Amino acid sequence: MTNDKVQYLTPQGLEDLKEEFEILKNKKIPDIANLIDEAKQQGDLSENAEYQQAKEEMAWAQGRLQELRYLLDNAQVMESTQNKQDMVMVGSTIVIKNSTTTKSYTIVGPREASPLEGKISNESPLGESFLGHKVGDKVVVTTPAGKQTYEILEIK
Repeated sequence: MTNDKVQYLTPQGLEDLKEEFEILKNKKIPDIANLIDEAKQQGDLSENAEYQQAKEEMAWAQGRLQELRYLLDNAQVMESTQNKQDMVMVGSTIVIKNSTTTKSYTIVGPREASPLEGKISNESPLGESFLGHKVGDKVVVTTPAGKQTYEILEIK
């Protein structure tokens, strides 16, 4: 993981990752280590399903811990106080309309993207298309359904 890339997070997203990191590091991994020790004490490890499962859980937990450490080391928090900007950027909430609908989206980092909640990634075709634009701009976005033209009505 030498290719350090900024990981955009909301303040809540950062707190969630910190909490998961602490739980994994201080509770889950020590608990799994205890399970491995208990399984070792049962004797023959080649046929011990609990031991094998615990080893798999430990590998997953250690991998996730590394991933979380990377995310936290490269996190850039998007403050909601950056609002009232005149240009769309990561952290902006935008109101857009096309020929049929008006929608509101918040541009977030890929880790927090949740289209059903109105949070779109800055790396998605839709999110990326709006970056750097201003209120009144018409933006053409290529979607699976074809090209769509949106007008930016508001940036919050």
